Amino acid sequence: MNIMLSQILALVGKLDDTPGDETPRERFRHYLRENVNEIGQIRDYIGECLRASGDQYNCALQDLVNHLGQFLGFEVTFGRYRGVQGQLGFDGHWKSPAAFHIVVEVKTTETYAIKTSTLLNYVNDLISEKRIPSWETALGLYVIGRPDPDLRQLENAIVAEKQTHQLRIISVESLLSLAEMMSEYDIRHEDILAVLRPSRPTIDPVVNLMVRLVSPPVEPVVVPPVEPTEGEAAYWLTPVRSDEEQTAEDCIQTLVARERIYAFGERTPGRKHVRPGDRMCFYACGKGVVAHAKVLTEPVKQPHSKVLHPEDYPWVFKVGEAQVYLDAPIAIDAALRSQLDAFRDRDLNKAWAWFVQATRSISEHDFKILTRG
Repeated sequence: MNIMLSQILALVGKLDDTPGDETPRERFRHYLRENVNEIGQIRDYIGECLRASGDQYNCALQDLVNHLGQFLGFEVTFGRYRGVQGQLGFDGHWKSPAAFHIVVEVKTTETYAIKTSTLLNYVNDLISEKRIPSWETALGLYVIGRPDPDLRQLENAIVAEKQTHQLRIISVESLLSLAEMMSEYDIRHEDILAVLRPSRPTIDPVVNLMVRLVSPPVEPVVVPPVEPTEGEAAYWLTPVRSDEEQTAEDCIQTLVARERIYAFGERTPGRKHVRPGDRMCFYACGKGVVAHAKVLTEPVKQPHSKVLHPEDYPWVFKVGEAQVYLDAPIAIDAALRSQLDAFRDRDLNKAWAWFVQATRSISEHDFKILTRG
């Protein structure tokens, strides 16, 4: 039985920094240690935090990110939810077996200005207390729940203040991807540590590259689970990722809702199989299915001016009957996955990002569930 995060939080009580072994904070962290031992569970709970609002979910997100750090091979010290004078206020302190230290600050959004001095001071305080040897073996890491490409204040501040050697940024989606790759593939803790120490302040492009490299082979995802007969429609699920220039929602709003088109790259699985009459649903990575439409034309290599990076996505096709519900995403949580043909006989708590890493053919049954029928 899969328990929703909202139920757990209602049982443990209000999360705060009250000390003691039987406080809501310690009950929640104990639950994570004892019961949340699969990446798929963490992804579900983090997704629930990002779809909800309020201090309770912000605190839970911080603990979940720290719990995720343990899956990446770090020894994790959980921090305070709120800073107070006279006490260290870091969100998390991750120590690597390689004697490298990462001090984590978790931010649900980038809506409010973030002062880099706060995280820098946390690291300096830990160095003063000799819990970290020096900046030579330390890094400050911002983990962002809902990145906004239009609000690059934090990245700009890190670059302008010449702190790129001390501070890094990663989205929680990319952090989950790292943990999934470490769980499912031959990727070691040392590899993860190397990724977290690039020359640029933003880590997501590197992680996205790794995700593409370890994605399942093309053939299994382009063969429909139920072959449509002549004249029958096929059904597709295609993921849309946010990047440094636009969010997944903005991309879907522009292309699907406004321009009534969509575009594939040369290597997009399924490109050669999409036909007029097919149905396609669009998954905003980290959010859920937020739109679906009918395919009106076959993909044609004709770059479109409204497609960001048309050189990478030159195969354009028209769509119609588009329904877009950005404010009411359909989350692919454990309860929904239990209803899908694609997850039949699978452990619902295991890593499940494989389902949304690349365009794939799905059954009509799954399409109806993913689009609320």
